[in-house]
Amino acid sequence: MQGMGGAEHPGVGRFARWERPKNGKVPFRSELRSRLGWAVIRAIYDGLPDFQIRRLEGMGFGPFLRLEELAPDVALIQALKERWDPECHAFLFPWGHMVPMLEDVVRISGLRVDGQAVTRTTYTSYQEPVERLLALAVRGERSSLVQRTVLQVSLGVASARHQTGEGQAVYLDRMTKDARAAMAEEEGDAAERDLRRFLTLVIGKLILGTKGDHVDCRCLPLLEDLSSVSNYAWGAALLAHLFDSLGTSSRETGVAGFFPLLQVWAYYHLPSLGRGVARRCGAVPLLQRWRFCRDERSLRRHVTLIHDTLDTVPFGHVRWTPYVGEDDDTQPWVERGRPYFGRDIWLHCFNTVVPLHHRLVARTLGLHQAVVEFPTRQRSWERPGRSFRGIQQVTDWTVQVREQLDDWERRGKEVVSEATSDEDYLRAYARSLTLRGGSPRSRVSSIPPSSNEMIFRRWWTSCGQSWTGPSRWWEVPPLPERIPAAPSWR
Repeated sequence: MQGMGGAEHPGVGRFARWERPKNGKVPFRSELRSRLGWAVIRAIYDGLPDFQIRRLEGMGFGPFLRLEELAPDVALIQALKERWDPECHAFLFPWGHMVPMLEDVVRISGLRVDGQAVTRTTYTSYQEPVERLLALAVRGERSSLVQRTVLQVSLGVASARHQTGEGQAVYLDRMTKDARAAMAEEEGDAAERDLRRFLTLVIGKLILGTKGDHVDCRCLPLLEDLSSVSNYAWGAALLAHLFDSLGTSSRETGVAGFFPLLQVWAYYHLPSLGRGVARRCGAVPLLQRWRFCRDERSLRRHVTLIHDTLDTVPFGHVRWTPYVGEDDDTQPWVERGRPYFGRDIWLHCFNTVVPLHHRLVARTLGLHQAVVEFPTRQRSWERPGRSFRGIQQVTDWTVQVREQLDDWERRGKEVVSEATSDEDYLRAYARSLTLRGGSPRSRVSSIPPSSNEMIFRRWWTSCGQSWTGPSRWWEVPPLPERIPAAPSWR
């Protein structure tokens, strides 16, 4: 794997944190506090025997595990998090809602989004299955977490630190040799245990990663029968977990889960930001086509610049359908997931169940955007707790959320639109944001209501439209008689 850092990993850890200095101000720090590098997992993967590699390929993890590390764009992820609306599970921008979709997941990561929902019974303690299936111990008596270092050592990597004077190639080769020496070379109980340990690390730290240094092992009951692992929609679980993490408090500057997905999603859909550098044209999954170049400016400065750019993105510079023309013959995982594209559907990740409202972004289907009446205050069904830390009662989620699980099994509901233009949607969207006293920048920030007028004015002027400002901040000006041609929205 090229370009991998030994101590940094964009998919895990707390990538930025608040630190309150003596003057009382609270700046960002662009500090990556990752305890497990992507390099470690790739080194262990390369150390697996050939028969284990073939099993992982059959489970659908092959394309994902062969991805090269993407340097984390910390400022971009933080700016996107600040524009996330947890009520409708979407980003709020001046031009409307935007949401990462299942198609984005499967194309960018290579993980499958079709199959059974990733859910089952959750327990108050995972001590018994961890001891029985992994021959390890959980963090506490009532916990679903395993120490990352313990799991790593069980796979042969006792130290993931660079040694003095050790280059990247030597570093990776050393870890691969250590892992290969610790792995069972023939099929049997020991090989089954090795594979479960590795899958627990991949799923619990990369796909459904935590912010801390521990590995979540809620997936372990699904790994007991290794022949059934390929039946689950791990990519859909990744998206549910990411949505849940984005919905945390704005003062929690970390994002748990595989957030390189958000980076590449933004590179494709928001090219005006100029954050990603294209490389390796034609490589699949699509994450391999991009790289990010760090610079030395502060995180606070970066986030501010991204917000300013988002507030003035020209009218037709948003790419709603960036994958048109892709050669899907080279991506069989895309064809398998296609029946789940373009649909409103409930996403499942154990006790996390979140809605994917594709109708909010019908423009990603090449359709005009219809006005969407979205209930934000009184919902007929509230999703369960935000995260599992081993303190709940034993719960069978296949029973607890039966209605939402049935929706997944029916593949949700197809999104259609009878709108002939985007005009009505834009008017309703602008009015909704203004009346709520929020802004596309952040519903949880303390931006005064008058900032809404400035944001929309700057953006509307960049579209080449004339602006007649409202006499009061809660009055929304009418849209012009004619919206730019529909192709500029796609």
